[in-house]
Amino acid sequence: MSSSTLAVVGDRYRLGRRRRRVMVEHLLGLLRVRVARGVNLAVRDVTTSDPYVVLRMGKQKLKTRVIKKNTNPVWNEDLTLCIEDPSLPVRLQVFDKDRFSMDDAMGHAEFDIRPFLEAVKMNLQGVPEGTIIRKVVPCRQNCLAEESVVRWCHGQVTQDLALRLKDVERGEVELQLQWVNVPGAKGL
Repeated sequence: MSSSTLAVVGDRYRLGRRRRRVMVEHLLGLLRVRVARGVNLAVRDVTTSDPYVVLRMGKQKLKTRVIKKNTNPVWNEDLTLCIEDPSLPVRLQVFDKDRFSMDDAMGHAEFDIRPFLEAVKMNLQGVPEGTIIRKVVPCRQNCLAEESVVRWCHGQVTQDLALRLKDVERGEVELQLQWVNVPGAKGL
């Protein structure tokens, strides 16, 4: 390699580090979303479906693996979102994986992380294990299928969600939220 090539590579590396530093300065933390399972999902193939979940928040997009031939799939898969703007909703879509055509939509939902983050901000040291910090009830403004509980569990705040899918004949997706602090991040 010539010295001019090394300089360009070096500049790119420095730029990359600078971008990472800027990103961490705006970052509040990470939201770990455990996509637990789907319940009674719609059939999109002849007698079953091959479902997977897509999570979006702002420009971020994450996917679970495909579970073949199952309308009650168990993913138990963690997807981690970088949180810079907690006012953005997290959007969830379920699709049926097709081999020779476009994947079929199996419903969608969204949820607000602000009630969860309010609990994360609290000083909960010394709170007994399993304490319910807050309850979020289903209403027209959310996609909850049942009451969602934010609790103190194993030294951290968690929230269990059962989301009813929209624009589909049936189906729910169960999630669990956990907060991850990032060293050097702005924090909550």
